Amino acid sequence: MTIGQTLTRRRALVNLGAGLCALPALGAFARTAPTPVSGNMVRPPRLRNGDVLGLVAPAGFIADRFGLDEIAATVRAMGLEPRFAPHITAREGYLAGSDEARARDLMTMFADDTVRGLMAVRGGWGSARLLPHLDFASIARKPKLFAGFSDNTALCLALARAGVVSIHGPNAAASWPPSAWDAFRQVAFEGAMPTYSVAAYAGPNLGGRVSPTKTFHGGKARGRLLGGNLAVFTALVGTPWLPDFDGAILFLEETNESEYRVDRMLTQLALAGILGKVAGVVFGQCTHCENPDGGFSNFTVYEVLDRRFAALGVPAFQGAMIGHVAGQISIPVGAMAEIDADAGTIRLLEPAVI
Repeated sequence: MTIGQTLTRRRALVNLGAGLCALPALGAFARTAPTPVSGNMVRPPRLRNGDVLGLVAPAGFIADRFGLDEIAATVRAMGLEPRFAPHITAREGYLAGSDEARARDLMTMFADDTVRGLMAVRGGWGSARLLPHLDFASIARKPKLFAGFSDNTALCLALARAGVVSIHGPNAAASWPPSAWDAFRQVAFEGAMPTYSVAAYAGPNLGGRVSPTKTFHGGKARGRLLGGNLAVFTALVGTPWLPDFDGAILFLEETNESEYRVDRMLTQLALAGILGKVAGVVFGQCTHCENPDGGFSNFTVYEVLDRRFAALGVPAFQGAMIGHVAGQISIPVGAMAEIDADAGTIRLLEPAVI
C-alpha cells in the first residue's frame, strides 16, 4: 500500500467514525420492550373498501415523488384511500429521515382513528432502529393491521411479541401481480383462511411436470407462524424484541446472500436455541443466493438448508412463495397454521383479522 493509499484509507476511517458519532443515541429514548405474550394473539380489524391506509417508511427512503404517485395509484386500485405519513419524503443518509421522525410517523398512524391500517412503502434497512421508540403497549390496546416484509420483519416480530398479528406480505411499492393482490385481499379484507401450496412447475426435462417443493423432513405440524427475512431476524437474536418460538412454525426468506452466509445465519439461530424450539419450518424463496464470485462454494443453498433442517426432525420444506419475488403470498405473523412438508402446503387455522 502506498503512502497516498494509506492516507486515503485513514481519512475514510475518520469520516466513517464522525458519521457514526452523528447517529442518534437510541438508549436515551429507549422504552421497555413488550412482555412476551402467551396464549391468544390480538387480531386487528380487517380492511374494507374505502378505508384509509396509512403509508409509512420505517426503513429506506423513497427516491422521488413520482414513486409516491405510483404507490397511491396501487392503493386506490385496492379500493383504499392512501394517506402518506408526514415524513414520507424525508431522507437521512440511507434512511427515510431520523429514527425519531420515522417512529413518530408510525405512532401517529396507529393513533389516528381515521386510519384503518398501515403498510410499509418499502424495506431497505432501519426498522430495527425504531423498536426502542415505539409504544407497543399502546398499539396492542388498540391494534391496527400492519403489513410489510423484508426489513419490516423487525416490526412484525416485535408486534408478535406484543401479541398483535401483522402481515408479512408485499410492501406498497411492490409490483402487486394478481396473485399477490388476491392473497393479500383474502387475508386482510376477507379474514379468510387459505391454504397456500407450492406452485407446480412445468419443467422442460424428460420427466415433464415436476414440483419445486423440497422436503427436508416430512410430516405435518401446527403452530404460530413466526419469522420473516433471515438476516433481519438473526440480527434481533439476543435483543428483547423477539417473540417466544416455542412450538412455532418458523418461516424464512432471503435475498442476495451467498450460501455460506445463509449457513452462518442458520447456525446462529441453532446456537441461540431457536431452531430447537420450533414445531416446523418453511423456507420460502432464497432469491439470488449464490456466491457472487461464481460457483456455489462447495455447497448449494439447498444443501445448506437440507443439512440444517433435516437434522431438526420436524416437518420442514422449501418452495413457498415467501420473499423477494413477484406474486408472494401474505403470511399472518402470529396466527396459527398447519404445514404439510410432504405436500408443500401452509394452511391457516385462524383469520388474521376480525
